[in-house]
Amino acid sequence: MIKQHFKINLLFFIFILGFFSSCNKDEIEYLVTEDTEEFKEKLSDYNIYDGALKNLIPTEDYHLYEIASPLFTNYAKKQRLIKLPPNSKMTKIDDLNPSFPDGTIIVKTFYYHIDDRNPSLGNKIIETRLLIKSKGLWNVGTYIWNDSQTEAVFSLDGQSKNVAWIDKNGNEKSVIYEIPKKQDCIVCHQNNAEISPIGPKLRNMNMDVSRNGEIINQLAYFQSIGMLDDFDHNLIGSLGNYFDESIPLDERGRAYFEMNCAHCHNPQGFSEAAKKGLDFRRETSLENTGILNKKQQIDRVIKDVYMPWIGTTTLDEEGYAVVHDYLNSL
Repeated sequence: MIKQHFKINLLFFIFILGFFSSCNKDEIEYLVTEDTEEFKEKLSDYNIYDGALKNLIPTEDYHLYEIASPLFTNYAKKQRLIKLPPNSKMTKIDDLNPSFPDGTIIVKTFYYHIDDRNPSLGNKIIETRLLIKSKGLWNVGTYIWNDSQTEAVFSLDGQSKNVAWIDKNGNEKSVIYEIPKKQDCIVCHQNNAEISPIGPKLRNMNMDVSRNGEIINQLAYFQSIGMLDDFDHNLIGSLGNYFDESIPLDERGRAYFEMNCAHCHNPQGFSEAAKKGLDFRRETSLENTGILNKKQQIDRVIKDVYMPWIGTTTLDEEGYAVVHDYLNSL
């Protein structure tokens, strides 16, 4: 029995070596992108927030957007904002990313509640990431918040921080939170050798939200305030929330893979990931994803926190449960 157990573990170790042999960060060739935007030194220079920055109250130029299925980042909460230039709007192409006008700023701020049971006790804000479109190209910038929560400063070098909080069940939690380097951002955000947004696909924003005290489809809301061109949101796809048990398990599993894996694992994504022969985009047929041939390996890689490759140092227990159940159903 001991020999058999050792053999199984050895085989998995060999698989892991093969799966990640070309993903050694010190050896691979990273995408080099052209910078068309010079980032400001301080986050406050962008006039994103009214009043004290730590309250995260956006100015009227920055609009909240929500997504149905998020990327897991060590249980951090995220505020997502978008600013468009005056007299411009997003334009539908399909149900993926819309066409964004030059001058668009996408803001994502990562934070933890001090106590998830009582958010009014305040937050610990870690970082804010900006995507700015300039001269037809997207530029990535990261701002690290200070301990007093009064300012965030531009950084190319990343940082690791120990973060502690109390979860919704009253358990004390802690994590080593990794703020990405610029190159780490480019790894995940590259598509066809250019930087592009990941979260704000139309199908991932095609959901009901609360605005001005009313429940309204988010795309319809953007249209009503002139941020998005006119089309029938009922005629495009909707990704769905992978935690929503009212939708079929296969849709939930594919939604998790799309938002947590497909930004790298697709033919136009990060080159080292593309070599693995996995294509987790939702529009790819199940037979062509590679999932059926590597179900057990994918399950173990996620469970042992080898993936997602950047920004994850602890297991997404709830997300893993969705993936595990989905893979076992195939």
